[in-house]
Amino acid sequence: MLAEFTYRPIPLYELGPLTLSLHGVFAALGFLAGSWLAVELAARRGFDRDAYLSMFNWALVGAILGARYFTIGAQISQGATFAQVVSPLGNFSILGGMLGGILGAAIRAKRLNQPWWALVDTASYGLAVGTIVGRIGDLAIAEHLGAATDFFLGYAVKSGYDLAPQHTALECGTLGQVVPEITCGVYHPTWLYDLLGALVLLGVLAWINRIWKNRHYGQLFSVWVIWYGAQRFLIDFTRQVPVDQGLEASRSADALLGPFTWSQWSALGMIMIGFVLIQIQARSQLVITPEHDAQLAAEAGKPLRDDAPVV
Repeated sequence: MLAEFTYRPIPLYELGPLTLSLHGVFAALGFLAGSWLAVELAARRGFDRDAYLSMFNWALVGAILGARYFTIGAQISQGATFAQVVSPLGNFSILGGMLGGILGAAIRAKRLNQPWWALVDTASYGLAVGTIVGRIGDLAIAEHLGAATDFFLGYAVKSGYDLAPQHTALECGTLGQVVPEITCGVYHPTWLYDLLGALVLLGVLAWINRIWKNRHYGQLFSVWVIWYGAQRFLIDFTRQVPVDQGLEASRSADALLGPFTWSQWSALGMIMIGFVLIQIQARSQLVITPEHDAQLAAEAGKPLRDDAPVV
C-alpha cells in the first residue's frame, strides 16, 4: 500500500507568450463547467436558458466579491490593517465564493421573476462539478497543504520543489534541483480530500434525484448545503497545524476562533441552514413533477424585458 504520493508542482504554466497560473485557470474552468451543466439541466426541464445565463453573470461577480471578503473576520482576528482588509488582493475563500455566487444569482432571479428554488436545484450539480474541476488547479500547484501526516494519501514535498507562496516554509534544498530521495515532509493534501468528497457528492445528488420521488423544489440544493458544509468541517481538521510543530506553527491554514477555524464555523452554519431549509421547503414548495415544472416556467412569464436586459 502507498505510504505517500508525490509529483513536482506546476506553479506556473507557459503557453506560448502567456504565463498562466493553473490555479486560476482551473478555478475559471470550474465556474464555466458548473454553470454550463446547471443551465443545461434547467433548460431540459423547460426553464428559460437566457434568464439562467443572466443569473450566472451576476453569480460570477458575487463569487469574486464573496471569495475575497468572506475572510474579513479571520483577517481582523489576525491583526490585519484596514488597508489589507479592503484590498482586492489577499486571502480568498471557496466557501465565500460559493455564498457570494448564490446571493448574486438569487438577486438576479428575483429581478427576473424566475422560480428560484426550481433553478437552484440544478445549480447543486454545477456547484459539485465546479468544485471538482477547480480543485484540479490546486492539485497542479500543490496548494492548501495541511498538517504533517503519515496517512497513506499524504503528499510528500521533495527537495527542490517550488510550492505555492503560502507553503514556502515547507521547501528545502535548491529550487528546481529535485532530489527524489530527499523528502522535506509529508502533509495532508486537503485539496484532494475536497475533490474526492465532491465526486461522491455528485453521485449522491444524482442518486437522491432518482429515488426521492416526493422531493420538493429546493431540497436537493439543501442536501448539497448540508453535505458540503459537513465535508468542509471535517477536512479543515487536517488543515490545522499543531503548535508543537515548530516552523509549521506559522503556517496555520486558517485563523482559529475557539476550538474551530473560521471556515469550520462557517461550515457548521451551512449545515444548520441546510436542515432548516429542508423543513421550510417541505411546507412552502411544490413537489417536483414535470407538470409543476411547466407551471412554474409559464408563471415566470417573459423573463427578459426591455427594462431588464441581460448583463
